[in-house]
Amino acid sequence: MEKKIKTSIMINRDLWEELRSRVGGRGRLKDLSRAVEEAIEDETGEALIIEALSSMLGDKEEIQLTISPVKPKVPTDAGKIIRGMREGSV
Repeated sequence: MEKKIKTSIMINRDLWEELRSRVGGRGRLKDLSRAVEEAIEDETGEALIIEALSSMLGDKEEIQLTISPVKPKVPTDAGKIIRGMREGSV
């Protein structure tokens, strides 16, 4: 089981009531806690990913990327496809 903490926060009453009504109202503390936890994860997710990628790189400051053009295996005409999409025939 994950370690949990109990905390108190000050939040706008209208926002809190809106969240409670969306999550399920009274008596659904687990659902409400999970909704708040998900919101925090959404806000901190990017920082966690950056931290993980940075630790993978180690000392390297940047990754060397080589980009090479690729020829399609099937002959295509992008102009024809886009024209068809605009006309609704594709």
